[in-house]
Amino acid sequence: MVEERGRRRYESLRRTEQALRTRSEIADAARRLFVSRGWAETTVRDVAREARVSVPTVYAAYGNKPGLARALADAADLAADPSRLLAELEAPGIEPAAQLAAMAGYDRRLFERAGDIITLVREAGRTEPELAAVYRDGRARGHETRERVFSSWPTGVLRAGLDVPSAVDIYAALCTIDVYATLTAERGWSPERVERWWGAALVRELLS
Repeated sequence: MVEERGRRRYESLRRTEQALRTRSEIADAARRLFVSRGWAETTVRDVAREARVSVPTVYAAYGNKPGLARALADAADLAADPSRLLAELEAPGIEPAAQLAAMAGYDRRLFERAGDIITLVREAGRTEPELAAVYRDGRARGHETRERVFSSWPTGVLRAGLDVPSAVDIYAALCTIDVYATLTAERGWSPERVERWWGAALVRELLS
């Protein structure tokens, strides 16, 4: 009887592992097709065929095509390692310049590891209100983080005449997927070089 309960327990774990693997395979297939074909040209049936699963399996895992894109956007955030950013921002005695460098490092990881998904969600959002909201919410979370960090600095840290909302605006203008793509794809910069330049530029533009 004990052995039978053990088998049942392990069978449950096996089913969970298989379900997670299936979700991952579907997400990988969706990412390949969305990026190579475009959002409008990719159907749920295409994703199912690419992942070698049934169409109902895709719907069961993600609901619909926008659900797939939302899941990919969430995975993009995780790929940038937000826990690392949080640890760096909250490190004892960290200076504002180092916090700016930490945020630039997060953006570099985000764009390097998931820039294709961010671009996809932004472009698809032009015709899909649901995805427009996903992109807008992601940007808003970033702005909120910067506002909290900048607001925590003592008076006099920000450059003279610069308030927190304006500092957030300047950061948002500098550290974008478009700037990253221009420098890496067109100008041949390495991601590391972009990160260093962002860190230095942010110090020049924001700090006294």
